[in-house]
Amino acid sequence: MLTIRRLAVPAAVVAAGLVWGCATTPAPLKDGELLVPADYKSWPKFLSAVQRPDAKQVREIYMSPAARNATASTGFANGTVFVMENYAARARVDGTLETGPDGKLVKGDLLRVFVMGKNAGWGNDVIEPLRNGSWVYAAWLPGGQKAPEDTNTCRACHLPHAGKDFVHRYDEHFASR
Repeated sequence: MLTIRRLAVPAAVVAAGLVWGCATTPAPLKDGELLVPADYKSWPKFLSAVQRPDAKQVREIYMSPAARNATASTGFANGTVFVMENYAARARVDGTLETGPDGKLVKGDLLRVFVMGKNAGWGNDVIEPLRNGSWVYAAWLPGGQKAPEDTNTCRACHLPHAGKDFVHRYDEHFASR
């Protein structure tokens, strides 16, 4: 009986800790700390085969299941994560970009994987002129190493979209739903 009591107390403490831990907000993340979720390819697509001939890229953008309930009027809830794969557009020998039968650019090699996440308190360490609400950013190389990109470049690019929850192609996404 003594053994059972000794085990029961730690189990109750652990259970209480788990319940308390689930009810709290995750610790604030900073730019560069957001990892690429292992299962992101099973998530719904935010947009597919985004054509960027100006950057010589094709982009695939996934959104976490938490983003599904978003509307154009509410924006994206805390817990939302976007993953954007940037592929080089394949080029012909003469340097022109290759297109498929559908007229779209053909994906080449994966260049980078960018992650954008939103949660309460995230991004608070960023100076006000570059703050993108509660969004943080990270960039990764195809092999899983951190990319050398300065996340302030991400912030500056998303900043003009403050009225659209700092999300590029916001209107396009909601128009397609």
